[in-house]
Amino acid sequence: MKQKQLVIGGVALSSRFFIGTGRYPNPFVQREAIKAAGSDVLTFAIRRIQLDEPDDDAILQHLEGGSFQYLPNTSGATNAEEAIRIARLARAAGLSDWIKVEISASTRTLLPDPIETLKATEALVKEGFTVLPYTSDDPVTCKRLAEIGAAAVMPGASPIGTGLGILNPYHLGIIVEEATVPIIVDAGIGSASDVVYAMELGVDGILANTAVAKAKDPVKMARAFAAAVEVGRLSYEAGRIAKKRYATASSPIGEAERL
Repeated sequence: MKQKQLVIGGVALSSRFFIGTGRYPNPFVQREAIKAAGSDVLTFAIRRIQLDEPDDDAILQHLEGGSFQYLPNTSGATNAEEAIRIARLARAAGLSDWIKVEISASTRTLLPDPIETLKATEALVKEGFTVLPYTSDDPVTCKRLAEIGAAAVMPGASPIGTGLGILNPYHLGIIVEEATVPIIVDAGIGSASDVVYAMELGVDGILANTAVAKAKDPVKMARAFAAAVEVGRLSYEAGRIAKKRYATASSPIGEAERL
């Protein structure tokens, strides 16, 4: 299925499915799931990486042999200052100049702090980072993040790791309508049907971790998500028919036949 490439920060990506590297039962399953996903972009928490020896880090070693765009994230940060410091450390270690800003306001809900996320995004953009902030599904916040230079904006479908799927399709639809940068749905996706739904709303891609890593068969789920991203995007580009109150026959009966 030939589709237009997704471009973020000047980098053309062959896949619209971004995948996380955490929570897999073992390194072998992690590696096979990532392979099945066909993803270009891999995300991981910087706090899980040995920044003093990134080449020897166990997590990154298991990914050898692939050509990936790393998207380190600032998971664990509680304010802009912490997120900025983590991002600088990651770049200094040679991991990537891409950064997923992730600042949680609550350890219970892990919902993003919009004010601190805006602060960190603005500062890191000025420092030359390619910033992909994780935020809530608030259209105003998403618009502001794009305006201050985010390379893509990543609203959550629902809280991280819940698998609740898309709780507010109306908001996601508005975010897509007003978007000036790619929109990647991040967090809360639970199944391939959630993926298709999100893609049909017009988002540019999906980031998933828990839904794949904690599935009964992570490799099969990764494959399902990859296919769902393509199918959902194809459906969006094709354009669905308008919903109507009453039925319309696919083969209308002519006047002569009625008589």
